[in-house]
Amino acid sequence: MPVATSLIVPTLREGDRLTAEEFLRRWEAMPDLKHAELIDGIVFFPGAVDIPHSDSHCAMSGWLGIYREATPGCHAGISCTWKMGPNDVAQPDLFLRIHPEYGGQSRIEGKYAAGAPELIVEVSGSSTSRDLGVKLNLYGRSGVREYLSVLLKPKQVIWRTMVRGRYAEIAPEDDGLLCSRVFPGLWLDPAALWSSRRSVRTAVEKGLKSEQHSAFVRQLAARQARKSAR
Repeated sequence: MPVATSLIVPTLREGDRLTAEEFLRRWEAMPDLKHAELIDGIVFFPGAVDIPHSDSHCAMSGWLGIYREATPGCHAGISCTWKMGPNDVAQPDLFLRIHPEYGGQSRIEGKYAAGAPELIVEVSGSSTSRDLGVKLNLYGRSGVREYLSVLLKPKQVIWRTMVRGRYAEIAPEDDGLLCSRVFPGLWLDPAALWSSRRSVRTAVEKGLKSEQHSAFVRQLAARQARKSAR
């Protein structure tokens, strides 16, 4: 009688060169591994997360959560796996996307997000060189419309928006606020990330009261109505 043999899935290792399909196959066979990325066909594991990274990540998560709750048709998430191409599976710190039925560009494939969200946020400490190098290039070519980098050393916020196929930095307004070009009313006070006397909540709540945000909410609703009518 022939003896059945079980198929052993190879272990996922940093530096492996894989396709997205094989990367996910190996990762799914390692349920204890929570964080990994495939960029340009190369496997990366993130480093340890220190307190400054954790604090900034928490603040930015709350900031996006406030905006999402006030903006029907938008979806925010943390450390989600994104299938961005045949050799690219990213796991950004945070994202904000528009649901496809409201005119968004990304989608859900099984249990993973696919395509490119409209906005990605990365908190960059030990990962700075990767976030400003291969991941910046990946997000640009994948169609991420805005990329917000929170740099821990030196303390700096860089918000990029796509202009004619290339990223351009968003300049601060006269009051120092950074304002999204894709998500009207998504306003950020960069200084609030480094000061215990200020809160990121203040700027975004101000943005949510703006006419620009009200107009965006109406625009999203109109898009959804048109799609529903088809």
